[in-house]
Amino acid sequence: QVQLVESGGGLVQAGGSLRLSCAASGRTFSNYAMGWFRQPPGKGREFVAVISRSGGNTDYADFAKGRFTISRDNAKNTVYLQMNSLKPEDTAVYYCAAGYTRHGLQIRTTAQEYDYWGQGTQVTVSS
Repeated sequence: QVQLVESGGGLVQAGGSLRLSCAASGRTFSNYAMGWFRQPPGKGREFVAVISRSGGNTDYADFAKGRFTISRDNAKNTVYLQMNSLKPEDTAVYYCAAGYTRHGLQIRTTAQEYDYWGQGTQVTVSS
């Protein structure tokens, strides 16, 4: 089992920034690729970003490229999502997820590939 706890959400004005954190406990954090997903109001869950277990490979949804940065600190068992230039359409509940991978650069971009999920943190961007 891997337990994931997100933090750092809140209310921010458009153009502002937030840094989300996801602290992991349980099994070996460095065995898992870590992803961020979000669920806007009334919509389904969508992929935001992923980082490989080694940190050497990342991928982003098109809407996140150039604005969001995912990173991880395996010594602290924590993954981060730095979000800049936030827009009202970024309003959503943001979830982190852990997906076991065998290789250091392997990543996962669909929700079905993840094994563990956090409870989510609300991000609200006002116009």
